[in-house]
Amino acid sequence: MRVLVMGGTRFIGVYLTKILASQGHEVVLFNRGNKPAPVEGVKVIKGDRTDPDALKEALQSEHFDAIFDNNGRELEDTRPLVEIFAHKVKHFVYVSSAGVYLASEQMPHVEGDAVDPKSRHKGKHETEAYIAGSGIPWTSIRPVYIYGPQNYNDLEAWFFDRIVRNRPLPIPGNGLHFTQFGHVQDLATAMAAVLGNEKAIGQIYNISGDRYVTFKGLAQACAAAAGKDAGQLQLVYYNPKEFDFGKKKAFPLRVQHFFTDIHKAKNELNWQNQYDLVSGLKDSFDHDYMRGDRPNGEIDFSVDDEILVRSDK
Repeated sequence: MRVLVMGGTRFIGVYLTKILASQGHEVVLFNRGNKPAPVEGVKVIKGDRTDPDALKEALQSEHFDAIFDNNGRELEDTRPLVEIFAHKVKHFVYVSSAGVYLASEQMPHVEGDAVDPKSRHKGKHETEAYIAGSGIPWTSIRPVYIYGPQNYNDLEAWFFDRIVRNRPLPIPGNGLHFTQFGHVQDLATAMAAVLGNEKAIGQIYNISGDRYVTFKGLAQACAAAAGKDAGQLQLVYYNPKEFDFGKKKAFPLRVQHFFTDIHKAKNELNWQNQYDLVSGLKDSFDHDYMRGDRPNGEIDFSVDDEILVRSDK
């Protein structure tokens, strides 16, 4: 297949491009051209997707069998792309987010659960609803928390920053909120498995790791990945409602139970996770975190210190 990947040079797109190319697909990337393609010989069409006219000019004469929209956040990011290719592609795969789900007393989230119209990811759900009504053959992917080498969000790195420096880890609540991490390689593998799968047309898939983990357990898993004794971690629990951090973020995860059922993807896409949590975190620690400047860099722990000072009283 000739496949267009929107982005393709950061995180998810890098892994996906490598997988698709290894499977023999002709991969074309659309991005600003600020970073090299992750696979030699892959064609890059340079442009800014936030400029609808420029997007149409750059792509309207192109032909693709499938499109992966990895970086559309708002409806207006994706609408021009659908307008160009609505009757020209066999498959349009959209990367949404499990963050669209409405908080529930019944967990895990399944694909038919209600969505939150006030979520900060509401643009993702609005886009899903639009593509579902557009007539384009579509599939939507809803990851939970994505981690792994090249992650540009402070998730596992937040824990590693404190663990390698033997600092206390401030954990909101009692540390027993359940969450879910999924390795980016596993996510990209699931996305690639959508292509050519008739069952995937018109479907939404939750994609993440196959185990749920508490905040406490996640800290311990990060310690194990970093070669530390998890039993020696100093976890400091606090009530986030007692603090006003302003725009600063005290913890990288939402303070609630947040995890999904991924059996639909396993059954219909014939997909399995390659990484368990500790092996995935070790991959990120060894092949990304420790190879950068961050272990020896200056990290702002002022919010931590505010929590720790009050906790000591």
